[in-house]
Amino acid sequence: MAARAEEAIALRHDLHRHPELAFEEHRTSARVAELLQQWGYQVSTGIGGTGVVGTLQRGQGSRRLGLRADIDALPIHEQSGLAYASQREGLMHACGHDGHTAILLSAAHYLAHHGRFDGTLQLVFQPAEETGSGASKMIADGLFERFPVDAIYGLHNWPGVPTGHFGFVDGPAMASVDWARLKVIGKGGHGAEPQGSVDPILAAAHVVTALQSVVSRNVDPRQMGVVTVGSIHGGKAANVIPDEVELTLTVRAYLPEVRDTLRRRVTEVAEHTAAAFGARAEIEFPRGFPSVINHAAETAFVRQVALDGFGPGHIVEDFAPRTASEDFAFLLQARPGSFVFVGNGDSAPLHSPRYVFNDAAIAPAASLWARLAERYLVEEGA
Repeated sequence: MAARAEEAIALRHDLHRHPELAFEEHRTSARVAELLQQWGYQVSTGIGGTGVVGTLQRGQGSRRLGLRADIDALPIHEQSGLAYASQREGLMHACGHDGHTAILLSAAHYLAHHGRFDGTLQLVFQPAEETGSGASKMIADGLFERFPVDAIYGLHNWPGVPTGHFGFVDGPAMASVDWARLKVIGKGGHGAEPQGSVDPILAAAHVVTALQSVVSRNVDPRQMGVVTVGSIHGGKAANVIPDEVELTLTVRAYLPEVRDTLRRRVTEVAEHTAAAFGARAEIEFPRGFPSVINHAAETAFVRQVALDGFGPGHIVEDFAPRTASEDFAFLLQARPGSFVFVGNGDSAPLHSPRYVFNDAAIAPAASLWARLAERYLVEEGA
């Protein structure tokens, strides 16, 4: 087992050196496919672009289980100082997807060589999680028709949680996310004669302030909502009033009805506030991806597998939902399942240039996947 753990870590380091952005994960996909084929999986590539699915069927059992890992990296310049740091300038595995891939491949190796189960295992290696489009692209490419599952599970490492400990959330586990681009359009002019202009900077400042009321006065205090203005750009000179100001926002919620409320009120508040200053607001508000909503039975099942395998000391009690987002949400809309969290220890935050995935999380997380597969593909009901 120690030798196998070292191989999994070496694989993770190799993936870390060669990060690839969404739908560009050609080297990663080829490496995943090569290993799965060596281990006896039936391998399908090019699913949803650069996705890979490995299928392993044993016995006559009718049950089918899906396990998913994400494989893409981020456009971040690495500052970790690691000996195996990214060799691609400006690209980095700053979210641990290299670790997630190594975890699932480690479990895949064990299940191919030692797994005792009766049914079909579908291992899904998904591209483009960071853009929120990989899961939906795989679904549109017939993922669940071509590789049917009765339940699907995924995981994510989480900084600040003890290494190798597990967190489970029943119901909403991660937030929906929508991004908005807002233009406040006025009438430019000379800064010395503001009466002849419609100042979009003044209007935008009041829009930013007014948006802070959207959550506090439109969302039940017992529920979650976030409206954040992340950037604001307008004007270039101190004595010139510009024609327009551009803002970008992120909007998040757990519940679909809260998400809809936030979208409606952000639009109304921006438009009406700008109008009060003689300006107008134009907003682009495409839908991002929904909240990760875990299914009760599947969450209880995987939690019990972890409890039996690792003991209560490795289960984080009352693990709270996260306000970050994950496109695993689309998979859970299509099939029952659960998204699990595994501790990454005292690391820098996700998406930080100093983030480091903790290699010590690979073995326990891979063990959880292997135990889950053997239990799910034997027992009746989940």
